[in-house]
Amino acid sequence: MHVNLLLSALKKPRMNVQINVILRLQTIFFNMKFVSETDIDRAIDDLEKFSDEQYEQKMTVFSEMQPVLFTWLFGEQFDLLTEDEQGYLQYLALIAWMANEKVNGPVEAVSEEQIGEAEERNYEILEMSQAQNFRARLDPFFQDTTQEDLLAFAEEAVMEEENQEEPLVTAAGREHIFVALKTLTDVLTRVH
Repeated sequence: MHVNLLLSALKKPRMNVQINVILRLQTIFFNMKFVSETDIDRAIDDLEKFSDEQYEQKMTVFSEMQPVLFTWLFGEQFDLLTEDEQGYLQYLALIAWMANEKVNGPVEAVSEEQIGEAEERNYEILEMSQAQNFRARLDPFFQDTTQEDLLAFAEEAVMEEENQEEPLVTAAGREHIFVALKTLTDVLTRVH
């Protein structure tokens, strides 16, 4: 059945249909389940109940399960972000990791190469977008994802709320945080 789905998609002229089918098949073959908005909300609820000590313990578990990814989140490539944005990115990454772990179980530790390839691909997609509006620039990411709710979580996390005097995420930080969360999603759900 999966082979027939792939073959029928490859006969179609539309490239993004082909990519979408391939990404969905990757999810099937890697047994990666869809991480829903409900799963993400549960991870947020769990974190809100944590004491500072429990939060630190969860961050330690994250760093032990995904040492390269964790180190990357604290790397110099994020020095352009404000200190608050760096902390926010790390908090958002913890939420995404927890939600994915809850749904898909422990994931094999990712490599520096996997992160680099995914990050580069995501910046290329963002740079190719001709849209002037930031939200519209993210549309291409939604066309080829098997984890739409994780991506929507990343998008909403970096968007300004109406009537917000001082947004947590600056205009300069939005792209970096979004791409970081998209990269994290890609490597944890094995979309390469």
